[in-house]
Amino acid sequence: MTQSRRHIESLVARLHAAGATQWLRGNRIGLEKEGLRASAAGRLATSTHPPALGSALTHPYITTDFSEALLELITPPTSQIDELLAFLTDLHAYAYRHLGDELIWATSMPCVLEGGAGIPLAYYGNSNAGLMKTVYRRGLGNRYGRTMQVIAGLHFNFSFADGFLDLCRDLLNASGDVTGFRSEAQMGMIRNLQRVGWLVPYLFGASPAVCASFVQGHDTDLHVFDPQTLFYPFATSLRMGDIGYQNQKEQGTGMKASYDSLDAYIRSLTWAIETPCPQYEEIGVKVGERYEQLNANVLQIENEYYSTVRPKQITDRMERPTLALRRRGIRYVELRSPDVNIFEPIGIDAEEIHFLETLMVYCLVLESPRIAARERREIDDNQVLTAHRGREPGLELLRDRRGVPLRVWASEILGDMVAIAELLDGVSDGPHVRSVRHQREKIDDPDATPSARVLQTMRERREGFFAFARRYSEAHRDVLKGHRISPEREALLDRLAHESIEQQRTLEAADDRSFDAFLEDYFAQGNRVIADALGSESIPRLAADL
Repeated sequence: MTQSRRHIESLVARLHAAGATQWLRGNRIGLEKEGLRASAAGRLATSTHPPALGSALTHPYITTDFSEALLELITPPTSQIDELLAFLTDLHAYAYRHLGDELIWATSMPCVLEGGAGIPLAYYGNSNAGLMKTVYRRGLGNRYGRTMQVIAGLHFNFSFADGFLDLCRDLLNASGDVTGFRSEAQMGMIRNLQRVGWLVPYLFGASPAVCASFVQGHDTDLHVFDPQTLFYPFATSLRMGDIGYQNQKEQGTGMKASYDSLDAYIRSLTWAIETPCPQYEEIGVKVGERYEQLNANVLQIENEYYSTVRPKQITDRMERPTLALRRRGIRYVELRSPDVNIFEPIGIDAEEIHFLETLMVYCLVLESPRIAARERREIDDNQVLTAHRGREPGLELLRDRRGVPLRVWASEILGDMVAIAELLDGVSDGPHVRSVRHQREKIDDPDATPSARVLQTMRERREGFFAFARRYSEAHRDVLKGHRISPEREALLDRLAHESIEQQRTLEAADDRSFDAFLEDYFAQGNRVIADALGSESIPRLAADL
């Protein structure tokens, strides 16, 4: 038995005896699912966000991400997985009521693109808050290119029941305040999610191929599947590899956040938001009368930082996320690595949710030392290796400076997770346990993974990625258009659409400052708190910059 398994089983036994299973049933899960709107012909939709869906600025559940065409559907957090999936299904079905003949593209990698210039930025109206969101996206396009920004993902938002974390605190005899313990425990969980995060694209990655239009004629080492399709033979998730969106560390314009503690994380992001970047200064900020980006710093705002997992706190209106974290600690953890599962009409199923919840608890109870620079490189390398070559026979990842076969390491992790799954279920054969067991089948047989199924289906039907993705997108459309939304849920979504439009109008009418002044106030908020995070010597520089 490994040392980690002995540690886990000892702690799980104590948690079980203390009644943790009942508390864990109060865990809350929310989903954010992105999907490109595409024309009936399978090309990026150039239409505006349908007004009947409400305001993308103020609607709580239906919005857009980078592009006007990148639909984002958001569920409220819940402890009931059936209700979670039902709500997401209803959101898809409701969206299809108002999309005409358009499709919601069923894969993470986009449909046919005709260059970055043809990708419309999301538009949120004329309020200062709405303009800020659009300018931020214009900045992303200027910095990284628009093509990378229309990759769709699925974000898994997870929060522990407060009672469970309090129980852990009591069992560990932890000192200090409750909020501090909860934040420290979840930062440890985040570090472990990074260490073993390569497991998510291996098990659930579904983007081993891409339309040739995505690379825009640039040279790559991707293999040619057919004239319109590029792929890697053993890829799991090109979205999570180095052809996807990354902060450009290799070009000297990126950064790595510190996860040593919540305070260290806030400090590192604050440094990036307040530190000018010469390359981005060349773009300019306000060029003529148009803002090309919010600022010329390493990061425009916190959300620009690319990471597979983030600590999050619900923000008050126009409150900076780092300030929300500093003031109120971590409310939930956002796992951003899951692909959209093309084999499911809404991109995810209950089994994946059960597994991801088990993974969260496993990473919480696993010992979590700080991440040194060497391990940081190993984590990054393991992610790219798994994304590009995860199913390759004999593939080795790096662990403590040594190569270890992916299949061996994955089997160890899943073996350790069984006790966690049993704790969540309260029995030895519940849905969490069954999910972990099913994932073990994918370790034993890589052909059972979604990524392998994608390529196998394409080969069997002799169809490229575009034809494959379009066929599934059309099939899912037919299923979702036939889905019956309850009258109560439909009335709720109708009301929210109307109210969100009225809220946007109210915001636009209430603005009494120029956009220049609005931005200055936004970045100046909490200056003393930010200065304290960076150190008192930073105060003069902050004042000068702002």
